[in-house]
Amino acid sequence: MSKAYYIGTFIHSLTLTTLEIVEHGTICVSNGIIQSIQRMGEDYTESDSTLPPFALLQKLGHDNNNNNASQLTIRVIPKNHFLFPGLIDTHIHASQYPNLGIFGKTTLLEWLNKYTFPLEASLTDPAKAKRVYTQCVQRSLRNGTTTAAYYATQSARSTNILTDVVVGLGQRGFVGRCAMDSDLQPKWYRDASPEAAAKDTSACVEYCKEADRSGRVRGIVTPRFAPSCSRDTLSHLGRLLAEGEEEGLLCQTHISENKNEVELVKQLFPECSSYAQVYDAHGLLTSRTVLAHAVHLTEEEIALVRSRGCGVSHCPTSNMALGSGNLWVRHLLDKGVKVGLGTDISGGYDVNVLEAARMACLVSRGVAEGGKGEESKISVEEALWLATRGGAEVLGLERKVGGLEVGMAWDVILVGADQVPADQDGEDAEKMLNGVVHHEGKHTKIGGKVDFFGWESWEEKVAKWLFSGDDRNVRAVWVGGELVCRK
Repeated sequence: MSKAYYIGTFIHSLTLTTLEIVEHGTICVSNGIIQSIQRMGEDYTESDSTLPPFALLQKLGHDNNNNNASQLTIRVIPKNHFLFPGLIDTHIHASQYPNLGIFGKTTLLEWLNKYTFPLEASLTDPAKAKRVYTQCVQRSLRNGTTTAAYYATQSARSTNILTDVVVGLGQRGFVGRCAMDSDLQPKWYRDASPEAAAKDTSACVEYCKEADRSGRVRGIVTPRFAPSCSRDTLSHLGRLLAEGEEEGLLCQTHISENKNEVELVKQLFPECSSYAQVYDAHGLLTSRTVLAHAVHLTEEEIALVRSRGCGVSHCPTSNMALGSGNLWVRHLLDKGVKVGLGTDISGGYDVNVLEAARMACLVSRGVAEGGKGEESKISVEEALWLATRGGAEVLGLERKVGGLEVGMAWDVILVGADQVPADQDGEDAEKMLNGVVHHEGKHTKIGGKVDFFGWESWEEKVAKWLFSGDDRNVRAVWVGGELVCRK
């Protein structure tokens, strides 16, 4: 049985408003699961940090005499580095990755027709699809995303290619084929019938089961959004979702992203009292449903979403880029709605969940200044909770990922930053310029925009990382105990 010990600083969310910062700790991981956590107190001294790893483990009471040394790994976390739960992206369109930053002055419905549908339809070419998906998933992992809920395209074949890529690269995730058969889409990019939409969706869910028997990558029912689907298609997908309840089958879709979209739904479904009620009438609002955006929900819709146990994927970068509006996140949290973060590329312009987290903070300040009050502001601690624990709740994985607790999967990132040398003209400056010793022996300089001076508290270091960090600060990524990315 393989076993690994991680010795050093680790940080994670205990509650929505509280980070636990353990400066000196030891975490034991076996077969990808956290087995034990030791928080070292005042008895830990600076001299302990100079002990050889095996000697330190013995001093801390870990008896490994019966373990084969070849099966035991010890990783000592360097100075100015810390372990943190892997980031969770609850809403990302892998098929739109090449269009990052390309949206011009369009709003949602224009953007779909001008940029999105043509690109997605082109991914019926297997070579092109694999190229796009591979780059997207690799970039996601390099930014520290260990779990992602992906939208692929309308094509089952293209969707299955994305599944293969996610499985092959070791990320945890959900992969959904976009069901879409209404006249809103071009004739050359839609499902042939409600029956075809349901059949292809079911086939993609089953493909995931065969491609990854561990269950790390799963299929997800994905009606693109209500205007994209006929009533029959929504009903077929609702039945499919109900049939998958025992195995935990999830559903993902969009809701109330844009005011014009909300008006369109009223016109298309006049028999329903609201956008949320459209989904509810077809059996698609459940505790296993992820609703992206939710910017313009009414109070009645919020109450309905809460009563059904749905989760909301907050996508602030996309909402800002497409001019969709600013979600009042505090209100949803106060009402007891589950909330996580989504990058929503390519409506969003960055695959980094950290960008969504800092944008959530900034957008909340605008919401507060717009009349909702100081209590509407999202703190650093809350943003990081949304990026980890919140996302895990939305995806039904709260017992598996999102925190550092015994019994949870080792889905973790190693975060690090450079320290500014005390002597800008001396030997320390030269070392910083030319590189430092990497946590696994490589000679490297982290770079990036995060600078530590040495006098910051750990709370301040975390805040610096949130607001200035990028993929360069993510030094290593583990999913299920497997090292899937290292720099």
